[in-house]
Amino acid sequence: MISKEENILFNAEKLFAEKGFDGTSIREISKEAQVNVSMISYYFGSKEKLFEKIFEYRMNESLSFAKDVLADQKMNEWEKLIAVINRYISRVKTLKTFYLIMQREQLTNKNEHIVKFLNESKMGFLEIYRQLIASGIQNKVFTKAPRLEFIHSTISGTIFSALNSLPIYKNFYKGDEEYENLYFEDLNNHIKNVLKYLLGYEENI
Repeated sequence: MISKEENILFNAEKLFAEKGFDGTSIREISKEAQVNVSMISYYFGSKEKLFEKIFEYRMNESLSFAKDVLADQKMNEWEKLIAVINRYISRVKTLKTFYLIMQREQLTNKNEHIVKFLNESKMGFLEIYRQLIASGIQNKVFTKAPRLEFIHSTISGTIFSALNSLPIYKNFYKGDEEYENLYFEDLNNHIKNVLKYLLGYEENI
């Protein structure tokens, strides 16, 4: 069961995605979350602080999971990388609202605190990928060491390009919910196949 604070966060997230930061009022958020305006002030102080908290919450979720995977001694480097990607794509699929907000903020760069959260997240994932590749090479799981920047760009760039283009593709193929499910499943497989080539990974080695 979600907390009162999370209830406000999730409903605000939906409205910010639909209307943007400037187009969303505290009163609308309170109505959507079915709470008093005073409760929003109590938990967050202001609309801007609430907006920042959404990013802090989502960024921390992502990095915490990836760090836990990195520390797991039961998986090899390829299995860890795939676990991170599986989670990444699953989150993009289920949290479209947040990732649409995130991409919008990356283009505008208005809020320095949000820019800080985004940069810290990118740096965190770069470090995770760096450790996985270095360890994978050392343990002979990978036979190639591509530039870290391109691994990061391949994963994030492909996922977000696919997310942004989904409405067009869905309309072109007259797709339904099943189309969308298969789309993300095939996206996942596509990224894995690209990474196998880039990292020189072979199954059952």
